[in-house]
Amino acid sequence: MHKLSLFERFKLIDWRVTLGVIVTIGWITGGLIYFNLQAGQLREMHVDELGGFLEGAFAPLAFLWLVIGMFIQQKELADNTEVMRQSMLQAQQQAEAMAAMEINARQEAFFKIADNVKNQLGMINAMQFISAFGSSEGNIVPEERIREFLAALSNGDNEVFVREFVSNNMPMRDRRPYVFYGTEIRRKHSMNFRLTFERLLALAAKCDDDGLISGTVSNTGFGLFYNSLLQHDPLEHPAEVKVSIAQPINQASGR
Repeated sequence: MHKLSLFERFKLIDWRVTLGVIVTIGWITGGLIYFNLQAGQLREMHVDELGGFLEGAFAPLAFLWLVIGMFIQQKELADNTEVMRQSMLQAQQQAEAMAAMEINARQEAFFKIADNVKNQLGMINAMQFISAFGSSEGNIVPEERIREFLAALSNGDNEVFVREFVSNNMPMRDRRPYVFYGTEIRRKHSMNFRLTFERLLALAAKCDDDGLISGTVSNTGFGLFYNSLLQHDPLEHPAEVKVSIAQPINQASGR
C-alpha cells in the first residue's frame, strides 16, 4: 500500500482550512505582540473589561472558522450527493444489464421451445394433408409424393407440408374451407394447429419488446398457414364458404 508523503497529505487539506490556519496564526501572533506592547494597560484592566476585550479579539477568528466550516460542510454535502448520484446510476445500469440478461435468457428458452413446437406443427400439417389429399379422398396427391413429404419431415424439414398448403399449386386451392374444415377430423387438426401457433406467438411476445421475433414467427410458412386457417373458417366467414362445404371434394376435383 502506497504511503502518502507529508507534501501529498498537505495537498489533500482543503485550501480554506489552510487559509484559516494562516490567518489564525497571524491573528494570534499579532495579538501577542499587542499584549506585549500594552502589558501595563492590560494589567490595570478589570476582569470584566479584560474578558470583553479578549472576547472581541477572538470574535473575528470564531466567525472566520464558522464560515470555513460552512463551506467545508457544503462541499462534503456536494460530494455525498455526487456519490449518491453515481451509486444510483450504477444501480440503474446494473438493473438494465440484469433486464437484458433476463430477456436474452427468455429468448434462448423461446428458441429451444419453438423448435419443438415447430416439429409439433409439422406433424399436425402432415395429418391435415393426408386427411385432405390422401387415400380417404381418392389420393388427390399420389401416395409416393406423400411418402416423400413424410421422409423430408422425418429428416427435420418440419415445413414440408405447410409449404404445400400455402403454395399456389395447392390442390383444391379454391376450396380451402372444405380442405381445412370439411370433416370433423380436419376441423380438429385445424383448431389444434391454431391453438398451438397462438401459444407460440404468446410465448414470443413475452420475450420480444420490439416485436421482431413475433413478426418473424408470423411471416414463416406456419404463420401464413395460420392466417389462411382464420380466413377460411366457415364458422367465422360463413358467407364466403357456404358453397365449398356442401360440395364433395371428389366432385369438385372432377373425380
